[in-house]
Amino acid sequence: MRYEVHAATGLLAGVRQVLSPHQDERPAGTAADLIILHGISLPPGEFGGPWIDRLFTGSLPPGAHPYFAQIAGARVSAHLLIRRDGTPVQYVPFGARAWHAGVSEYEGRSACNDFSIGIELEGTDEVPYEAAQYATAAAAINALLRAYGDLSASRIVGHSDVAPGRKTDPGPSFDWARMRALLA
Repeated sequence: MRYEVHAATGLLAGVRQVLSPHQDERPAGTAADLIILHGISLPPGEFGGPWIDRLFTGSLPPGAHPYFAQIAGARVSAHLLIRRDGTPVQYVPFGARAWHAGVSEYEGRSACNDFSIGIELEGTDEVPYEAAQYATAAAAINALLRAYGDLSASRIVGHSDVAPGRKTDPGPSFDWARMRALLA
């Protein structure tokens, strides 16, 4: 599969768009030069359903699951989600700042949301990710590398790398060697 990023809009052509209000402009003169991979499941350990869309659009119903009461007011988003079956969903244009990394630092630079693209993979630290997710992630990352000259395959990290001690995703179940081989 091959994806293309529409340069004027920052959208990945041909994928479902669910635009999040949880985004803003990057600081003036700041381009994305880092890709951060995350793992997400809602409720924790469960896959499928509308809950990630609802979280990223600020419409998660607190009464739908006990865990949701803790996070329903969270103002979070990512640029892209890759479902278990490999289906991508885009929430924030790549040129805008998504709110995915939280308190974070990489190579001495804090506030990683300012200079990164966040890609969520539906999964957990303990459950292996699916082959379709790796294939879609590689195709999307390759599209980003073609579209944005400041990005590099050598600057792809996990959420755990920018928020150590606070975050563990995408976790030990993520096969970094497999991802790098697909990008080579």
